[in-house]
Amino acid sequence: MSSPWTLDLLPIPTDLETKRVLKSLPAAHAALAELKVLAMSIPNQNILINTFALQEAKDSSAIENIITTHDELFKSGLKFDSFTSAGAKEVENYIEALKVGFDLIQKTGLLTNKTILQVHEVLEKNNAGFRKLPGTALQNAITGETIYTPPQDPEEIIRLMTNLENYINDTTLDPFDPLVKMALIHFQFESIHPFYDGNGRTGRIINFLYLILQDLQSLPVLYLSSYIIQHKSRYYHLLQNIRQENLWEEWVLFMVNGITETALETIELIKDIKALMQETEEKLKNQYKFYSPELVHNLFKHPYTKIEFVVQDLNVSRITAANYLNQLTEDGILRKEKLGTGNYYINEPLFTLITHRHITYY
Repeated sequence: MSSPWTLDLLPIPTDLETKRVLKSLPAAHAALAELKVLAMSIPNQNILINTFALQEAKDSSAIENIITTHDELFKSGLKFDSFTSAGAKEVENYIEALKVGFDLIQKTGLLTNKTILQVHEVLEKNNAGFRKLPGTALQNAITGETIYTPPQDPEEIIRLMTNLENYINDTTLDPFDPLVKMALIHFQFESIHPFYDGNGRTGRIINFLYLILQDLQSLPVLYLSSYIIQHKSRYYHLLQNIRQENLWEEWVLFMVNGITETALETIELIKDIKALMQETEEKLKNQYKFYSPELVHNLFKHPYTKIEFVVQDLNVSRITAANYLNQLTEDGILRKEKLGTGNYYINEPLFTLITHRHITYY
C-alpha cells in the first residue's frame, strides 16, 4: 500500500520548465508587458482599479458560489442605507482585501505571511488566523467524498507557510520564470489550505500580488478568476493530478495560458474603456461649460454615480453637482434612477461595455 501524499517544502525537486512550458512563456510576458504600459496610460488609474477590482471580486466570489449581479454591486457601491445585499457585501469585502494587499505590497516590497493574514482578515472579517484545529478536508461538492486532506497540525501549517513566504520573497531559491513560480506558489498555498475559510479567494489575491511583486504589473488589473470560472472543473482536476500523480506540466501550462488569455482580454477592454472615455470627454467639452476632466473621471470611476460622489471628486456644492448630473440626464448622457429616498445616475455605455464584455469572456 502506497503512503499518503504529503506536501514538499519549496523549492521542489522537479523541473517545471519543460519544452512546452518554455514555449508558452514569451506570449504571456508579451501580453503582460503590453497590458502594463496600457494600464498606466489611463489618466485616472482609480478608474481601472475600481472597474477590475469589482469584476475580479464578483468572479472570485462566484467560484465559491457567492452570486451577485453587476447591478447589485454598483448599487451597493452607492452606500445607500435602503439597499443591502449579502452577496454584494461579500464582494465588497473582497474588493477591500484586494486593495489592502496592493497597498501593503507597494509599501513593503514584500509578500509576507503578515500581509496574507491581513488580507484574509479583511476578506473574512475575522482574525481567526491560520488553522489551529483538525478536521478540515476538501470534498467533492456533488458526492461529498473527501478528495484531499490538507495538513492538520498547526505547527506543520506554520512551517509550510513560513517556507512559502521565503520562497515567494527570495528570488535566489529557484531559477524558474516568475510565471512558473506563480503556478507553483498557487498550488502550494491551496494545498496548505491554511485558513478555515476563504482559501480560494485569498489564493487568487496572492496571484495578482505576486505579479505586482515581480514588477510584471504596476496596477491591480489582471486577475485570473474569470479564466478559472470558464475552466473550473479542469482547474480542480489539474490541482488533484499533482497530488495524486505528480503531473505538473499541464497545471503550469494552464496557469501560463490563463495569464496570456486574461491579459489579452483585459487589454481589449481597457482600449474600449479608453475610447469611450475620449468620446464622452469630447461630447462634454463641446456641449457644456461645466466640463472638466474630473467630471469625466467621476463618470468612469463610478458607473453608478451620485451627487455626493460629484461633490467629493469635483469639490463643488450639492446644488452644483445636482445641476450637472440632471443636465446630463436631460440630454441622454446619463440615466437617472431612484433608490429609496436617493437618486443615482448610470453611465449606460460604460455599464453595457463592462457587462457585455464579461459575457463574451464566457
